[in-house]
Amino acid sequence: MTETDIPTIDHWVGGAPWAGASPRTAPVCNPATGRVTAAVRLAGASDVDAAVAATSAAWPAWRDASIARRQSVVFAFRELLNARADELAAILTAEHGKVLSDARGEIARGLEVVEFACGAGHLLKGEYSESVSSGVDVYTVRQPVGVVGVISPFNFPAMVPLWFLPIALVAGNAVVLKPSEKDPSASLWIARLFAEAGLPDGVLSVVHGDKEAVDAIIAHPGIRSLSFVGSTPIARYIYERGSAAGKRVQALGGAKNHMLVLPDADLDLAADAAVNAGFGSAGERCMAVSALLAVEPVGDALVAKIAERMAGLRVGDGTRACDMGPLITREHRDRVAGYLDVATADGAVVVVDGRDVDVDGDPGGFWLGPTLVDRVPTGSAVYTDEIFGPVLSVVRVASYDEGLALIDASPYGNGTAIFTNDGGAARRFQREVNVGMVGINVPIPVPVAYHSFGGWKASLFGDAKAYGPHGFAFFTQEKAVTSRWLDPSHGGVDLGFPQHD
Repeated sequence: MTETDIPTIDHWVGGAPWAGASPRTAPVCNPATGRVTAAVRLAGASDVDAAVAATSAAWPAWRDASIARRQSVVFAFRELLNARADELAAILTAEHGKVLSDARGEIARGLEVVEFACGAGHLLKGEYSESVSSGVDVYTVRQPVGVVGVISPFNFPAMVPLWFLPIALVAGNAVVLKPSEKDPSASLWIARLFAEAGLPDGVLSVVHGDKEAVDAIIAHPGIRSLSFVGSTPIARYIYERGSAAGKRVQALGGAKNHMLVLPDADLDLAADAAVNAGFGSAGERCMAVSALLAVEPVGDALVAKIAERMAGLRVGDGTRACDMGPLITREHRDRVAGYLDVATADGAVVVVDGRDVDVDGDPGGFWLGPTLVDRVPTGSAVYTDEIFGPVLSVVRVASYDEGLALIDASPYGNGTAIFTNDGGAARRFQREVNVGMVGINVPIPVPVAYHSFGGWKASLFGDAKAYGPHGFAFFTQEKAVTSRWLDPSHGGVDLGFPQHD
């Protein structure tokens, strides 16, 4: 493919592809080959203005549509997505690099939220109190926020938009989505599918871009709320800037997820879980296990079991029968690989070095194999940083209490897990640990769609988590109505302070 053959990925505004005014573009690569496959447009502030204007114009009619009408669109989208999931999975593999089975899993978890949103009739109900005073009733109604912004990350190009779009739309909002410029095509595919499902033109806009577009969305007065998933520094930035601009914000940040393995645990189960949670999607998950705390004396046996399982993993092109694909960019691959030199300098032991991996794929791909580092000092950047790659660090601890203290000392509080056969220890852990999502013999404790996803501490900025009950609360405003229907016996003028009688 020559440079002139490379397609351009447009924005989606008014129910159709749209080029916008900005001439800037960015390359989109296939991480498994390293080759540029497309150029994505990068919006400027004027493009964001135009998209918000189109979305704002479409919003009133969508807001006024019945809940039944909005539910029917989401349900039709669910049917289309379920039937054509393989199309979307192929897009995810081509632009993100994750293997097809992982891509299908991502779509399945997003589909759960779509199905949850189909129950909007129940979830948008208010409350009613009759006769709170003589002839006075009080009731609440939930109304949409307006035009809302969603900024999604590269690691889940389909699932994260599906965490927000179905709930925001079925609640009566219109949405401006800014996906990652690294893998933007999934968002356009989703927008087209919503249009096919009957979503009116303009209700959903997709604007591609980098920091310039993000800043324009944050500052735009026509966008009433912001939803974000990504790294902690950017989450903090969006939360602070968005809040200062008068928007409600839910900003989900990064993580350093710990898995605590007690001496009584089933070590085979724990080893399987560590490999699955550490290296799935090349470790590019905010819920990946990146720090394993082995309570002695199980460290040696557990490390040996993990290394044994890692030897059987196949790394390569996601369209082949491989277990793990490449990282998203060459720069990210090099940054992650650099932590292995840091580990050695800090006195850790690199048990399995992913730089030596034998790849079933193009040599130009952004490859780094599963990596296991043992005896990692807690002062090392390998332990403290969110590496966001296939690097599993093992820290030896002497007791449950020492492990718990390390988890609580982390600035992050997204997810954690304990592996044990002791019910008392498990119950104590779930009560004591200062983390928002906890797994007991479950390494990736992502809640199902009818609960909400989000961490504590520097892993979440704002009060609202994603999807579940929090999602409907975030994308609606509650209005309380106090009502009296007068009858012929009402009492006339009274300037005193109203009292209940």
